[in-house]
Amino acid sequence: MDTFNSVLNWVVPPASLVMLAFSWPTLTFINTCERVYYYFFVEDIDNKVVVITGASSGIGEQIAYEYAKKRANLVLVARRDQRLRGIRENAKRLGAPNVLTMAADVLKEEDCRRFINETISFFGRVDHLVNTTSLGHTFYFEEANDASVFPMLMDINFWGNVYPTYVALPYLRQSRGRIVVNAAVENWLPLPKMSLYSAAKAALVNFYETLRLELNGAVGITIATHGWIGTEMTSGKFMVEEGAEMQWKEERELQASGSPVEDFAKLIVSAAVRGSANVKFPSWYDVFLLYRVFAPDVLQWTFRLLLSTQGMRSTSFIGTGGPLSESPSPRRHTMVPPLLESPSPPRRRTTVSHTSVPRIQLLE
Repeated sequence: MDTFNSVLNWVVPPASLVMLAFSWPTLTFINTCERVYYYFFVEDIDNKVVVITGASSGIGEQIAYEYAKKRANLVLVARRDQRLRGIRENAKRLGAPNVLTMAADVLKEEDCRRFINETISFFGRVDHLVNTTSLGHTFYFEEANDASVFPMLMDINFWGNVYPTYVALPYLRQSRGRIVVNAAVENWLPLPKMSLYSAAKAALVNFYETLRLELNGAVGITIATHGWIGTEMTSGKFMVEEGAEMQWKEERELQASGSPVEDFAKLIVSAAVRGSANVKFPSWYDVFLLYRVFAPDVLQWTFRLLLSTQGMRSTSFIGTGGPLSESPSPRRHTMVPPLLESPSPPRRRTTVSHTSVPRIQLLE
């Protein structure tokens, strides 16, 4: 068996490349035809029912506005009910006929059953389920100061998407509807300081790709993969317990900003109504996949070079409201955050401190 595998190790890679070279023109032609077809024959979302989790800010909020412009009925789900009320009014002004808001925790199956059942009771159907719940972090794994945060990161990024899908799936089958997933390029591109986030997103993408095969077209699945997106978090905000809004400031040499979240939201909704299986923003990230498969050492060398030139950086926190605004406790911020429902793409610019400042930043 060892000899057989050794022979295949030498034969299969070059043979596969040759086959790909010959099949590439045909595949490109088929994909082009599909794009042309879906460009003209898009799903009419007018008056259909769309459930959006993590709708209180960021990607979830902007996706709600894009569906509202297409006159879809919306069910907005998040933990911050007060925040949802303002979004509901905005969505109505943009054209949504009916907008329901529901405070719920997507990590609880009973909460998911509640908001799906209430949706069915009011509208009688579910056509699209949009899962935008996500939680990012930027810390070196070995420097994490409390392992109790690890399950929280995995739960929010994975189970926070799976539970709503599990509950809504029978109704999506009835309507031959669609599931939209908020993924990230980190599911296959290894980036420093994002080990648990990357692992959770990899599990999420593999789950939905497998589910797509199991459903066999009965329910469509659109996996949206983003790179660096500008949201509330890239403006320096996140929520801690008791709803106190905090700001952080960072001592560093380089300032950067993410891509507009509105552009990503438009791309997602456009892909969903066209029936696209995948949507990527920005698409140039895909070039790194070639390095990941054929030259993984290049990525490793690149990251090592970048890390070697980073130097020492520190992060400090400034309270802007609530009982935590004065002399905030680092341990309190890090260890007792609420479950955050908003769709925060990963923050790649938050720093890891080498002092007593917490090294884990839970981002909403």
